[in-house]
Order: sequence, then structure tokens, then C-alpha cells
Amino acid sequence: MGSVIFRRLLLMIPTLWVIGTLTFFMMRLAPGGPFLAEREIPEAAREQLEKKYGLDQPLHVQYLRFLSNAVRLDFGPSYRFSQKQVIDIIRESFPVSLELGAWALLVALVFGVPIGVLAALKQNQMWDFASMGIALIGVSVPNFVLGPLLVLVFSLTFYFLPPALWTGPQSRILPVLTLSAIYLAYIARLTRAGMLEVLRQDFIRTAYAKGLPQRVVVLKHALKLGILPVVSFLGPAAARIVTGSIVIESIFAIPGLGSHLIQGAFNRDYTVVMGVVIFYALFLLLLNLLVDVAYTWLDPRVELQ
Repeated sequence: MGSVIFRRLLLMIPTLWVIGTLTFFMMRLAPGGPFLAEREIPEAAREQLEKKYGLDQPLHVQYLRFLSNAVRLDFGPSYRFSQKQVIDIIRESFPVSLELGAWALLVALVFGVPIGVLAALKQNQMWDFASMGIALIGVSVPNFVLGPLLVLVFSLTFYFLPPALWTGPQSRILPVLTLSAIYLAYIARLTRAGMLEVLRQDFIRTAYAKGLPQRVVVLKHALKLGILPVVSFLGPAAARIVTGSIVIESIFAIPGLGSHLIQGAFNRDYTVVMGVVIFYALFLLLLNLLVDVAYTWLDPRVELQ
């Protein structure tokens, strides 16, 4: 296991290099620049700014400097907010995105797994049809539609919850529900499918034949294998939840890392965009590795290759 994890960590290096290289040249090829605005600044001032940040140098020199700094996770200052380093922006805003994603994933698991288990135990009954129908709606409605609808109902109609910002427990409810809805639906459907497959196996029939109560059979024997599809889904789901919070942060005006990425892309803030993209890539690669290890721990028949 240790050697496999070490090899996976080594493979992250070329992956991060490819992602960083593509991001660097795509940002440079995009029209506009970090010092272009609606009101043009004097040519001399613009040249002085480009010299200050090294943008007057040849592209290959800028690229090599970017690589040497990225190895040390030093992305330099933001072009938009020169008094702030990119790593400081990430350090301040990523905990907000991480908290939002963690709450959304927790809500999806806490409600999605029991719904899927009950649907499998009551296959082709009313609960099964109702829960899977609602799950299908959850999968079909995108979060950029669900978010404004929740704001319209709970904030602007009944005045139950604040419509935006990240200031207290109540302000977290709507963005967390919006972000978790689609993943709750996926987890419920995957749990149902996994449990149906396990409940038909011989060792489950043997457990029932021994007189074990249904609660023990389901929780102790069936759930450990039936939840494996959910574990496989958790890696990509957690990745999409954290990166997908970009839309939620824009809808609810949450000061997370995703909002800085959007602003950096609009403002052509090269250092912010490259820093955030590489940080997200590193985080997601480590997260997928942890999920693979957890999958192997849950099912010893699976070996990491």
C-alpha cells in the first residue's frame, strides 16, 4: 500500500505540470490583459506595471519563472490587489469553500444513504417510487436554477432565511441545500442500486436463515458492500462539490475561493487564476487518492494497482 501511494504521489507531478502549463498559455492567449480597463491608463504607466510584474519579458522566460515559483507554491502577488499574495488569498478564502463543500457533502450522505437503503428494502413499493422520483428531480434541476428558486421562496416570499452572504448559521442553509441537492439524489440512487445487488447474494440469505434481525443484517453485513458505489462516487463528488461551489458562491455572494477565480478570470489576473487552478488540482488529486485507499479498506478483494 505504501509503495502504491508513493507512486501515485509521484504521478501527481506530471499531472500538475500539464494543468499548470495549459492554464498558463490559455490565460496568455485570451484577449485582453491584467492592466486593460474601461478607462485606459497612460502608456508609460502600463509599461511600468508590466515591467514590475515581469510581463515585458519573453513568454518563455515568464513560463520558466512561473514553473520555478509554482514548485514552491509561490504564485506572486495578485495583479488586481497588489498588496495581497495569491497564497494569502487562497489561505483566507479556501476554508470558506471547504466548509460549504463539507456541509453539502455531509447533508448529501446523511440523507442520501438512508433514503437509498429504505428504497432498496421497500423495492417497488410506494416509498421506493416516491423517493426515486424526487431523486430524479434533484438530478435534473441544476443548482443555478434551484438556488434562485430557494431564495425566491424562503428569502423574498416568507422571509425565513437570509438571501446571501456568509455571516451566520442561517446564511449557510440555502447555499448548502442548493449545492447538496444533486449529490443527495445521486447518492440515494447509487445506494439503492448497491443495496439491491448485495441483498440478493447468498451470504445475506444465510444471515437471515440464522435468525439475525433485519437491522443487524442490513447495517452490519449488507451496508458495508452496498455502499461501495457511493464510496467510488465520493471522490469525483467531493471534487465537483468543492469546485462546483463556484456557481453557488456567485449566487449567494459567498467570499470563497471560487469567487476569486471568477473575478480573476474576468480581470485577467493571471497569478490568481493559475494559483487557484493548481491548488484545486492538487487538492482534488489528493482527495481521489484518499478515496481509492478507503475503497480498498472497505473491500479487501480490490487491490490498488
